[in-house]
Amino acid sequence: MSALPDGPGGRRPHPVDGDGPDPDTADPGPETPDGRRKPSAGRNLPVAIGVGLGLAAAVLASLLIQPIAFLGFAGLAVGVACWETGTAMRRGGKNVPVIPLAVAGALIVVLAWFGGATGLLLGTAVGVAALFVWRLSEGATGYRADVPAAALVLVQVPFLAGFVLLLATSEEGSARFIETGAAQVLIMLFTVVLSDTGGYTAGVLFGRHQMTPRISPKKSWEGLGGSVLAAALGGSLTLWFFFGVPIALGVAFGVCVALAATLGDLSVSLLKRDLGIKDMSNLIPGHGGVMDRLDSILMVAPVAYVWFRYLLG
Repeated sequence: MSALPDGPGGRRPHPVDGDGPDPDTADPGPETPDGRRKPSAGRNLPVAIGVGLGLAAAVLASLLIQPIAFLGFAGLAVGVACWETGTAMRRGGKNVPVIPLAVAGALIVVLAWFGGATGLLLGTAVGVAALFVWRLSEGATGYRADVPAAALVLVQVPFLAGFVLLLATSEEGSARFIETGAAQVLIMLFTVVLSDTGGYTAGVLFGRHQMTPRISPKKSWEGLGGSVLAAALGGSLTLWFFFGVPIALGVAFGVCVALAATLGDLSVSLLKRDLGIKDMSNLIPGHGGVMDRLDSILMVAPVAYVWFRYLLG
């Protein structure tokens, strides 16, 4: 892959791809007959698959066997993701309170579980307000950058994740076709996995045209097509076979999930590029950090909530 062009004002963008290795130093992949390069995977695929299957099994067990365990799982994941993102922002020069953000993130998830939409909104609002109080003691230097950066963490991680908890605790009968909250969450996660898998496969095999070269150089329009196709086809067939959802509705649901997942991935890639990092952390072998695995799910969660609450209601 060719080097990235200089940014505005002659300043070179961070040579970091949030979804893989440095595009200027990594193996660009095999050359195609037209002289272009196919993107390489950039991950230890066997390790990534093994860890991914283990995480999926843990989520599945917590949802189906002991739902309160899912709350603990979600609270831990969100707290760690807030810690990762806050730590990355501190390395990028933003004075944000890492530990308070992690605690607030976990508490917002708990409030969403027990208090529903009201608890989610109230928890997020109180958390953002607390950031203003915290920042009073730090003085005026950097105020305009620090508070928005910290607020972004609360909105991007626990607030969006809260919609997963709203789905998990939705009352029976809130959706005409899929009545249990656990089933709604599983369908959402399964469709996200289909989207990610379809995008990865299509991007590696057929990727030729970069979609967002200045945000995530390895993403291609062919990969987006694979994401949409896999989510629409697999998601609609699953919804029809298990729950009797009309194929047309299932296709629309899958397309919305694929587009939201891609936007979530790109939004986190943009943040990582701005901070000059490749992964939020290296806590999960083959995957990077917790936030690197939640990026797609976070943006999909409110979209899936709207579908299950209103469009399939």
